[in-house]
Amino acid sequence: MKNANITVIEPVEMTNCEKGVFDKLNHRPLANNHHGTGSHHIKNLLKKEIRLASSPLSFIFIAFSLMAFIPGYPITLSSFFICLGIFYSFQSGRESNDIIYSVLLPIAKKDVVTARYLLVIFIQLISLVLMLFFTIIRMTILKDAAVYVTNPLQNANLFFIAYCLLIFALFNLIFVRGYFKTAWYFAKPFVAFIVVTMILVIAFEIIPHLPALGFVSETGFFHKTAQICAVCAGAVIYAVLTFAALKSSQKKFEMIDL
Repeated sequence: MKNANITVIEPVEMTNCEKGVFDKLNHRPLANNHHGTGSHHIKNLLKKEIRLASSPLSFIFIAFSLMAFIPGYPITLSSFFICLGIFYSFQSGRESNDIIYSVLLPIAKKDVVTARYLLVIFIQLISLVLMLFFTIIRMTILKDAAVYVTNPLQNANLFFIAYCLLIFALFNLIFVRGYFKTAWYFAKPFVAFIVVTMILVIAFEIIPHLPALGFVSETGFFHKTAQICAVCAGAVIYAVLTFAALKSSQKKFEMIDL
């Protein structure tokens, strides 16, 4: 009898961070498509996304919220740069095969999608809170500053916050949802998001120059009711589009054979 050649495969050593995340998830009940997961389970998945899947650039790019202070510049691009930072997490995750790692965990596939959306929403909401804080400073302490009063472009006010909410919502709908069609390719959905965003940014800058719409770029709390209504509408659109994108992504990801 000939001796068979046996190849010994050395086990891959996990980092301490990976072991911690895996242990936390492994001690949870196995989720399935018919039963929901607990809040602690989702919390552990979000921790895994932040520690293992996210790129540091995603958090560094939150600093673009400071663009709310820049006069003479299309400040709505701040939301685009924040989304660009999130894009780097998807790129980093793909290169490290994070999706494959996540699917191998004792969790439902839909929870992999939920965790990634939670990471996106987490970064977007942090950025939004900072932009709102900086915007309020511009609308109160700095509202009479000459550089803002004579600013020919969109000023930082609650309409600006509403625009950012819309761009964040479209990022989730166009890019994140587009990514989960394959869980691998992301160039086309991101290019589509860029095109849509640039069109909207140009439109946002044109609106204040239209007849009777100059108040959209005011520096203070004038037309307070209209500004509050715009933010509320933006928040509703963000919630609806993000939720729709999440559900669609979960269905598409379930059909992918990884």
